[in-house]
Amino acid sequence: MNLSIQQIVPEDVALMEALLATFGEAFDEVETYRNPPSTDYLRQLLDSDYFIAIAALKEGEVVGGLTAYELKKFEQERSEIYIYDLAVAAAHRRQGIATALIQKLKEVAAAYGAYVIFVQADIGDDPAIKLYTKLGDREDVLHFDIPVNGGNDNA
Repeated sequence: MNLSIQQIVPEDVALMEALLATFGEAFDEVETYRNPPSTDYLRQLLDSDYFIAIAALKEGEVVGGLTAYELKKFEQERSEIYIYDLAVAAAHRRQGIATALIQKLKEVAAAYGAYVIFVQADIGDDPAIKLYTKLGDREDVLHFDIPVNGGNDNA
């Protein structure tokens, strides 16, 4: 397999844009990703000390990737890495790409001094659950989205 896994740096905004397009297709949310952020915004994000983007390339084409955030802890001088998104294009799944992406993230996380990587998986997303179970310990938790503006109509 001619696979390259690399962290996306500020000079590679085009690679980040390609990753966004890959996410849109893989998540079946092309409309969500149709109008990506500006080049300046992406460059600033990639240049920050809290955002991590990693791409999987085959013959120069982005076939998968992940984004993650470093979360600095307050109870001890350490941090956690949260995988925000991870996707592999449908034609390239079941080839170990997602595992390779997480392995690269583990290297990056170690450089950050992080002690753990964590990720969420949706109930029913059996391939993701199988992957993450293979790589780590499962915790069953509830997730809540709290709106910033307006109230909760379900209360």
